[in-house]
Amino acid sequence: MKNFSQKNFSKGSILIQVIAFMTIGIIILSGFIGWGVMSVRMARHTEYRDQAIQIAEAGIDYYRWHLAHAPLDFQDGTATSGPYLHTYNDKQGNPLGMFTLSITPPPVGSTLVTVKSTGKVNADSTVSRTIQSKFAKPSLAKYAVVANSFMNFGPGTEIFGPIHSNGGIRFDGLAHNIVTSAVASFDDPTHSGASEFGVHTHIAPVDPLPPSAVPSRVDVFQIGRTFPVPAVDFAGLTANMAQIKADAQTGGAYYAASGAQGYHIILKTNGTFDIKKVNSLLPTPGGCSNVQAEANWGVWSINTAGGSETVIATGVAYPLNGLIFVEDNLWIDGQINGNRLTIAAATFPDSAATRKNIIVNSNLLYTYYDGTDVLSLMAQNDIIAGLKSADNEEIDGALIAQNGRTGRNYYAAACGAEYRRSSMTLYGMVGTYQQYGFAWSGATFGCPDGSTRSSGYCTRNITYDANMLYGPPPSFPLTTSQYQIVSWDEL
Repeated sequence: MKNFSQKNFSKGSILIQVIAFMTIGIIILSGFIGWGVMSVRMARHTEYRDQAIQIAEAGIDYYRWHLAHAPLDFQDGTATSGPYLHTYNDKQGNPLGMFTLSITPPPVGSTLVTVKSTGKVNADSTVSRTIQSKFAKPSLAKYAVVANSFMNFGPGTEIFGPIHSNGGIRFDGLAHNIVTSAVASFDDPTHSGASEFGVHTHIAPVDPLPPSAVPSRVDVFQIGRTFPVPAVDFAGLTANMAQIKADAQTGGAYYAASGAQGYHIILKTNGTFDIKKVNSLLPTPGGCSNVQAEANWGVWSINTAGGSETVIATGVAYPLNGLIFVEDNLWIDGQINGNRLTIAAATFPDSAATRKNIIVNSNLLYTYYDGTDVLSLMAQNDIIAGLKSADNEEIDGALIAQNGRTGRNYYAAACGAEYRRSSMTLYGMVGTYQQYGFAWSGATFGCPDGSTRSSGYCTRNITYDANMLYGPPPSFPLTTSQYQIVSWDEL
């Protein structure tokens, strides 16, 4: 009996072990099966996520195509506020999913369109991915200073932003960005001698002459200089003044010829402006004359005597389309606060003898420098700082001299103490058909940086406002009619 019991016990032990191992095997096998199923699910989920982002991208591509054919349609052709749903098919025409578009049109005066596209797949409704992209048409405010002719930047000039001239550039200040010219070499009109590089400096050591190698000169050109490059189409920089006039007449603020010297506009931070008629200008001081024989010379300063101005209106609301047009010369100053404006001065038919100017003798300021405030001054002829311009003056905005120049006339010492000024600070950009300049070289008086001048501002600082590239002022010229992708982000 004893041996029989031991034998049965041994068989029972083996059975238990077999069952245990089978259980372990089943558990392991189940784990592998579960892992395999999970791997398949993860692979499919990854595939669906990839499909969802591709569908979302298709939505972005679709709306960029749509804007190319209907650049002013921000409602997907439906005249409704959206969102807008589109089925996405494979190449055989079978539906794979859909994308949903939310479109934010540009603010007044801007071209920046925001498109949010959410892609989903039919195979798994829980999977979705969203892309937000911004489209815009770049404006010609891509330069801190752009000119159609030769430009001379003297000592004391500091510019933050790209500089370009279709002629040559002599630069003796400090450039924090690229400086370019459309010419390989030219005869610098500031002195006699052989032709020099399209962009050159006379800061010691003076640049060698072509065909010598171009030195880097990072002490002057911190990012570098490039020439020749394609010329800027300056005709495109001069926005259609006649169209601005027409738009100001129908939906903006329009003022016909004053019958006097012109108008004086004071911009205010409460969303309004005052406008006065300028009756008389400051008499030319005795002994003060047009020494340089400038074509548009004058004191360009309003007389401070009583009756020199007549109030036309106060508290005029800024127009919804942001356009103010005067058919006369214009003096302007003040400050804006959350506004986008273009203010133009011109008269028609266009004639060199009757072209109008804009004069800025006092500060013209933004409140915000993040693209919220945008201002453009467009003059048919010159944009001028007159004899009585502020000693330390700041002008914020894009300054466009359509057929003339942006700068200050030459005033000799006989014109009074204002012939010499301290600093001119520009924030925005300058477009000038003729030579730019708020200072004249010479050795009549010294400046804090050790340089000398014969007239004008010792220090000239120009800071480029990059916000205007894709968010320019109303009716500002663009470089292309097609939208470009500015940003692309997955949300």
